[in-house]
Amino acid sequence: MLLKLEVLEAIRRGEITLQFRRWSRPTVKPGGTLKTKVGLLQIGRVDEMSPDDVSDADAKAAGFADVPAFRKWLATMKEGPIFQRIEVSYLGDAA
Repeated sequence: MLLKLEVLEAIRRGEITLQFRRWSRPTVKPGGTLKTKVGLLQIGRVDEMSPDDVSDADAKAAGFADVPAFRKWLATMKEGPIFQRIEVSYLGDAA
């Protein structure tokens, strides 16, 4: 899962706790970790869902101002048959 540095920094600060992805096949699993430029991320719950079900609270937890801002971002992403809501948190420096 590729994340922009600004998103990684916000995850590290605890400001972003969700990510959304469209996949051909998922690349993260619940309980897994992800080594990034800012350190290690913990992958929490991963739920398959419809993008239409993203709530305003979900959008804000992912760093968007609201659902319309989320939809604008989503329109720039490549298509994939699987859409997932992914909980993320910062674990610490990668060893």
